[in-house]
Formats: sequence, C-alpha cells, structure tokens
Amino acid sequence: MAERLQKFLARVGMGSRRQIEDWIRQGRITVNGTPARLGLQVNGAERIEIDGRHIQVRAFGQRRRVLAYYKPVGQVTSHRDAEGRPTVFERLPILRDGRWIAVGRLDLNTQGLLLLTNDGELANRLMHPSSEIEREYAVRVLGTVTPEMLKRLREGIVLEDGPARFDAIRDVGGAGINHWYHVILREGRNREVRRLWESQGVTVSRLTRVRYGPVTLRRGLHPGHWDELDEDQLQTLLEAVGYPPRVREAPEPVSRVHRPFKPGGARSGPPHHEPRGSASPSSGPANPWPARPRGRHGDGDSGPRRPLSPGRGKSDR
Repeated sequence: MAERLQKFLARVGMGSRRQIEDWIRQGRITVNGTPARLGLQVNGAERIEIDGRHIQVRAFGQRRRVLAYYKPVGQVTSHRDAEGRPTVFERLPILRDGRWIAVGRLDLNTQGLLLLTNDGELANRLMHPSSEIEREYAVRVLGTVTPEMLKRLREGIVLEDGPARFDAIRDVGGAGINHWYHVILREGRNREVRRLWESQGVTVSRLTRVRYGPVTLRRGLHPGHWDELDEDQLQTLLEAVGYPPRVREAPEPVSRVHRPFKPGGARSGPPHHEPRGSASPSSGPANPWPARPRGRHGDGDSGPRRPLSPGRGKSDR
C-alpha cells in the first residue's frame, strides 16, 4: 500500500504534515538518493533520508500514541531551545520509531494540558482550523470585568490579526481583584486568550489550558507529568477529527524513566478548575473525560514528591 511521502512521514512521527512539506520544498528529503517532490508515493521499502540521515521506520506497524501532558510554567514547547531552557520533550518516554509531536503550543508562562502524539497526521488534524476543535482555558483576570465586556468578548473583537471571540465564557468565582473564568475558543492563534482580555483593559494574571477537544486535564495530575490515552479515549479523539482508526498493533515498550519538572514549576490549586458537565452545551462534547493514568509513569517516580515551587510572571497562550 503506497501513500504520499509527506503523509507517510507524518504518520510515522517524523513531524507534522505541513512541516514535512516544507522540508520537501527545501530539498532536505531524498528517496533512494533522489531529491523528493511533493506527492511522491512511497510504501516504506524505500531508503528515505532527511538531511542525509537515514530514517528507519516500520511501514505500517507503529502503534499510535497520545500523551496528555501537564506543561508547567517555565518549559518551552520545542525540541531545542537556543537559551538552554527546559523543554517539554525532555521528560517524555523514549520512542523506538519516530518522535513526539506537540499539538499546538503553550507559551513559556502558560501551563496546562498539552497533547503530544507520534502521529503527525493526527497532530495536523487536531491543529487545523477546519476541525474546529475546542480549547478550554481557566483564566485569572486582574481588574474589573463588566457585563458589557463579557458581551463584547462573546460577540467578537477585532485584533491586529483579525476578528476573534470566545465561544463561551463561564464565571467560576474569585475574591478580591482577581477573578476566575473559563473560556472556550476554536482556534489557536498566538496569545489569543490574553490579547482578547487585554483588549478590554484587564490583565490575565494566570492562564491554564484545561481541555483540548474531548480530553481534559486530569485532576490530581502534577505539572511535569503525563497520562497516556487508552484505546477508548484515543478512539474518541480520532472521531472528533474524522480520522479512521488504524489496525491495532502490539504495544511498544514504555519507558519507565520519567522525572518531574522541578525549576520554575506551576502553582497547584485554583487554576485547574475541572468543568462540571459540558462547558459549552450547544457545541462542546457532551461528556469530556480526563486522560487516565497508565502505570506509574503518569505520576512520576514512586517515591514521595514535594510541591513544585510557584512559577512567576504573566501567563499567555
């Protein structure tokens, strides 16, 4: 069975489909010694090289995996960082084939749910605007919020990169000058949550993503740790983006080496407000579920843990 090169490499975890298409255009990929072209059909038997490095993959045997990772404040969502800051990929289990691909990004000072997968096609579908996947955030707002502000945020604001709005806003309480809200939107523009609130003259003092599509951040999961989606949860996620399931394969061994993130971690407590019922009755999933832990790797080492030191600074998407 043959398929397009960019789709094949995305599926086995070399990167997102758009990223691989860019590599092909840049001449970084060769197939059997010849520069690849967009649309080239492969079946996995070819010698494929990226930047001169031979890519060894199992054509159709790799098991699709998705992690629900609790990103702390202070980690960057990239494989390498020029400033030497810790990345989310340093704490993940080792893959025998392919690599982990982040579904979107969370900025340095934003914490919460980050999905990671070894399936580039799935990552592409989850991020693509046409899928209209809901993202839900717990937001702590500093300043006075009026009903008129909330109405404008629901109806739409024109930002520097175009119109934007929240599909839903839910007041979850708070005391003093800080107040908590849950907001839902269906796109992932840079710092969009923060910019929407700032357009109304208030400041986001803390931001946590608590849901991505049907996956919610599990209560009790510590920053710097992760859960792996089981088969039922994975099937629900695939259905959300219209992605057909692959024939189930024998599971890959899971690395048991996992260390929690320590420096500059996120605070525990209020930001992880888990939604009660559906946060968006008209369009959200009827029963969003949290990823469930699978073995000790989801909650780190078996020894005692100390709370992480609070992260500081503004939060943004």
